[in-house]
Amino acid sequence: MLRCFRRTMGCVVLVGAAFGAVAQTGVPSAQRFPDVVAVQVRAGGAETYDFDVTISSPYDTPRRYADAFRVTGKDGKVFGERKLLHDHADEQPFTRDLHGVVIPRGVRAIVVQARDQQFGYGGKSVEVVLPDRR
Repeated sequence: MLRCFRRTMGCVVLVGAAFGAVAQTGVPSAQRFPDVVAVQVRAGGAETYDFDVTISSPYDTPRRYADAFRVTGKDGKVFGERKLLHDHADEQPFTRDLHGVVIPRGVRAIVVQARDQQFGYGGKSVEVVLPDRR
């Protein structure tokens, strides 16, 4: 589902029913990668964007956790990355921001992916059309 707000020039992308409660059983999950479940993007300037990214990683513990997310072009070119320095075991899903990402004018859509410190990038990603480039 994609929701856009003209006044703020922002978009929110929600994927599936990912905002339900995540059980914290203490048993490691078989899930290999964190999933991006929502992305909000706002134009900050002619080629600059701010992102709020919601990630779900039910296995998050101090021993293994989602440790980054990135904004890329559909071709894989990385425009920005946010490193996460600790686990979010008590906050699932969790949202973090990334501001001032420069994306060239020719790029209409981006992809947001999350990374696991053990297995790298993977899991569910979200593709978003930039609000002023439809």
